[in-house]
Formats: sequence, C-alpha cells, structure tokens
Amino acid sequence: MGGRHVHSARRLLEGALDGPAAARDDAADEELVRAAREAVAELGAPERLLPLVRELAAGAGDPSGCALLSYRHVLGFDKLLLIDGGPRHMLRAHVWHPGAGAREDIHNHRSPLASCVVRGALGMELYEPYEEDDAAAGGGIAASWYRESLSGEEGDWLLEPAGRARLRLTQTARYAAGSGYALPSYALHRAWCASTGPTVTLFLETGAGRRRYTDVFTGSETHASEVTKKPLGVRDYLAELTALAELIGRD
Repeated sequence: MGGRHVHSARRLLEGALDGPAAARDDAADEELVRAAREAVAELGAPERLLPLVRELAAGAGDPSGCALLSYRHVLGFDKLLLIDGGPRHMLRAHVWHPGAGAREDIHNHRSPLASCVVRGALGMELYEPYEEDDAAAGGGIAASWYRESLSGEEGDWLLEPAGRARLRLTQTARYAAGSGYALPSYALHRAWCASTGPTVTLFLETGAGRRRYTDVFTGSETHASEVTKKPLGVRDYLAELTALAELIGRD
C-alpha cells in the first residue's frame, strides 16, 4: 500500500541519487556523498519526516518487508527501515539510547552514507590507521581488527578475525538536532547518544560501490564469531514506528 509521503520520499531519493550512483570514479563518489547529505537533510526535517513516519506506522509502504530488515543493531541502536530502495539506497531511522555501554565499535561501511540528527544529539569520533612505523613504536589506540560480513539467508553478522591494529583519533564532534554529516564508505568512525534522552537520526545508505565486508575495530581481545539478527514482526515494527512518531513530535 502506498501513500503520498512515501511516494514523495521515494521520488526525492531516486532523483538525487540515481545519477551520481551510475558513475564509478572518485569525483562521482564525492558527488554522491554530497547528494546523499542534501537528500537526508531535506527528508530529516521534522515537518517532512513526521508525516512520513506516521503514514508508515499506519501501514503504508512495505511493512512486512521493512520489518524483516528492522532490528536492534549489533553496534547498539534500534534500526528501523523506512524505505527500501533495493541495491540503490535504503532510508532508515536510528534510535540511540543514552548510557555508557551504548558506544559503537570503530567501523566503516560498505557504501557511502549520510545522516542527520532529528532529535537529541549524537557524538562522533573519526579515526585513521597509524602508519606502520608509528604503529610499531606503540602509538595510537590498540585494537582487535575484524572483517564483518553477512552470512546465511537471514543475513546474520559474521565477524572474522583479521589481526591487530593501531588507530589514531583524528576528530571528535557533537551533532545537535538539525545538523548532520556524510561519510565515504572507508571512513572509520564510531558514534553514541550524546544527550540525556533518546537520539533519533535519519540514515541514508546509498548502496553504490558496495563492498563485501566492513572493518570493525574493538578493544576486546575476543568477539563472538557470529551474531544473530532478530528482525521485528510486522506488529512490533508498526508499534516502533508509532513510538518513533511520538518521539519526533515531542516539543
């Protein structure tokens, strides 16, 4: 079942992303990142996002398909798929919860992305690998390196050890409501809820130039080799969207 706001969001995403995604070079990647940031900023404005989420909570779009791809993410936030553009793009709402244990592992992504903060605030750190000589001298942050891919029909997270690494912190930022960011796929980062209440972000994954795996860096010496996804049922998915609309609409 469609809906006016769902159709409008789909048209915006297709118009903004399909052109840049068709080319595969550095200039096109930069254009795609810029286009994704502009699109997610427009869709993330509360006056546009709130009616979209309410329409989806009423059953518009593809609730059964989106529920299967909505879950508590292994990196520590609730992930609700709003619009499934197949391999081209996916628009999601992320709900981040406050607490010391809610900080992500350092990681990158399979494809370029953009995100904007709708409510609350998001903390962000950017990292880069130390050069070999600096790492040998013991500089930076020591971490266990894993390659994360998807396994099986359910797309569970498979984490394969890839060795040890040392990383350098390059930037720390705090994104308040109304602000956002965009990153190329290779950018190493981690994020967390930087407010006393839940933080809501709108997240756009472009799907272009998708890599088979992502890199995950953690301070832990051991990590479960496989983490099972627990997708939401349709009823729970619609209830989460209703709660999300209430959260977005609060004064």
